[in-house]
Amino acid sequence: MKEREKPKLPEAGPSGPSAGGLPSAADEPTSAEPRPKKKLAGAFFVSLGIFATKIFGVIRNSVIAGFLGTSAAADAFNAAGRIPNLLQNLFGEGALSASFIPIYSRLRADGQEDEAGYVASGVLLTLALVVTILVALGMLFTPQLLPILAGGLKGETRAMAIDFVRILFPGIGILVLSAWCLGVLNSHRRFFLSYAAPVAWSMVMIAAFWYYGPRQSVNEVARTGTWAFVVGAVAQLLVQVPTVLKLVGRNMRFSLGWSNPNVRAVLRNFVPVGISRGIVQISNYVDIAISSFLPQGTLSLLTYATTISYVPVSMFGIGISAAELPEMSSVTGSEDERFRQLRERLNAGLRHIAFFVIPSAIAMVAAGDLMAAALFEHGKRFNHQNTIFIWGILAGSAVGLLASTSGRLYSSTYYALHDTKTPLKFACVRVALTSILGYIFAVPIPRMLGIDGHWGGAGLTISFGIAGWTEYMLLRHSLAKRIGRTGVPLSLSTKLWMSAAIAGAAAFGLKQVLPFSNKVIAAVFVLGSFGIVYLAATLVMKVPEAIVLLRRLKLAR
Repeated sequence: MKEREKPKLPEAGPSGPSAGGLPSAADEPTSAEPRPKKKLAGAFFVSLGIFATKIFGVIRNSVIAGFLGTSAAADAFNAAGRIPNLLQNLFGEGALSASFIPIYSRLRADGQEDEAGYVASGVLLTLALVVTILVALGMLFTPQLLPILAGGLKGETRAMAIDFVRILFPGIGILVLSAWCLGVLNSHRRFFLSYAAPVAWSMVMIAAFWYYGPRQSVNEVARTGTWAFVVGAVAQLLVQVPTVLKLVGRNMRFSLGWSNPNVRAVLRNFVPVGISRGIVQISNYVDIAISSFLPQGTLSLLTYATTISYVPVSMFGIGISAAELPEMSSVTGSEDERFRQLRERLNAGLRHIAFFVIPSAIAMVAAGDLMAAALFEHGKRFNHQNTIFIWGILAGSAVGLLASTSGRLYSSTYYALHDTKTPLKFACVRVALTSILGYIFAVPIPRMLGIDGHWGGAGLTISFGIAGWTEYMLLRHSLAKRIGRTGVPLSLSTKLWMSAAIAGAAAFGLKQVLPFSNKVIAAVFVLGSFGIVYLAATLVMKVPEAIVLLRRLKLAR
C-alpha cells in the first residue's frame, strides 16, 4: 500500500517526573477545588460490567472449589491458570490500554476517524503476529518454564500442570486479542460490554464443571476445565466482535502500518508499559513460586481468596481507572488547564475509590470467614479449616487494598500524560519488596512461630500490601510536582475509616450471636448489616459521597 502522509501524534503534556516533597496532610486538596464537570458515568458502567463479571467469577470459583477443593489437581489447575497469564498481562488489557487508548482517543477527539481506524488495524495485526509466536513458544517450552515459575510442584502435580499449561496457552492468546476489543470499546465509551464480556467465559467453565464434575474423577475434571477455559476465551472474544466491527470496521485497513507515526507511537509506548506490566507480573509469579513450596493446597487457597479480594480492586480500582484513561487522554488546552483538569478528575476518582474500598478492607477482616464459608465450604473437598486459612489471607489482603486500587488510578494519570517510564520505575521497587518480604513472611516466620505452614499464604498477602503502599506513595510523590497536590483530604479519610471500623465492630459482634446455621444466609445478613451501618455512619458524619449515594438509591426506587 502506498504510504499516505499521516498527521503527527497530537501534543501531550511533559513526560518526565519532577522532584519534589511528598504531600503532607496539610497539603491535601481542599473542597474549594471544583469537581470535574463530567461525572463518573463511565466508571459506573465499567463497575457494572465488572460487577457482573465478578459475580459469575465468584460462582465459577465456588463451583471449581466444590469439585477440586485443595487437592493436587486443584493446585495444578490453579497454577496452570496463572502461569500463561504472563501473556495476558504483558500484551493484554493493562499494557494495551495504556499505550493504545491515549493515542486512539486523541485522534478521535480531533475528528481523525480514518486515521484512528488505521492505527487500530496496525495494532491488531501486530498483536496477533507477536502473540501467535509467543503462544507457540510457550507450548513448546512449558516443561522448562514450570520449574522456574512453580518449582515446588513435584511428581503427579507437576505432570498435570505441564499438561494443563499447554492446553491453556492458546486460550490466553485469544484473551489478548479480546483485550484489543476492550481498548476500542473503551475509547468509544462502550464500557459495559467490554467489561461484562468475561461473563461468557465464566458461563462456559461453570457449565463444564457442573456437567462433567459428577461424571469424572478429580484429575479428569481438572483437565476438562482447562479445555473449557479455551472455549470460554473464544466466547468472550466473539461477544465483542460485532460491536467492534460496527464502530471501527469501515475505517480499518489490512496493514501492519509500521511506517505510520501513530502506530509507531503506540508500539513505542507499549514497550515500557509492557515491561512495567511484566515487572508487576513478576510479583504474581513470586506468589506462585513461594506458595508452590508451601503445604499442598496453599496455592489453591490463595486463588480462591483472590476471588473475593479482587472484587473491590476490579470494580473501583480498574473500573474508575479504565473509565478515566480515555477522558484524561482527551483533555485539551494550555498546560495549566490540562493539569487542572487532570487534578480534578484524579481527586474525584480517589474519593470515590476510598468511599468503597476502605469498608471493603474492613469487611474482609471482620467477616472474611463468613465470605469464604458461604462461597467455598460445600462438598467433600473443602473443610472449615480451609475457610479459616482463607480468612487469614483476606485479612492480609486488606493491608494493601486501598493502595492497590488508588495506585491504578495514579498510573492511568501518568499514561494520559504519555509518561510510561515513571510507573515502570516504581513497579520495580514494588516487585523487589514483594520478593524479599514475601519469602520472609511466608516461609521463615511461620516456622519461627511454630504455626501451620498454610498461614504462609496470609504472610504473602501482607507483604504485597506493604509493597503496594510503597508504590502508591512513590507514584503520588512524583506526580505532586507535575500537576499539583492530589489525594483524599485527611478529614474525609478519617471519617471513612471511623465509619468502616464502626460497621466492622457491629458485623463482628453480630456474627457471634447469629442463630443461622446456613452459611449463605448468615453471610448475607452480616454483610448487609455491615453495609447499612457504614452508610448510616457516613451520613451522620456528612460524607458527600454517602449523601449522593443515598439520593441515587432513592431515585432508583
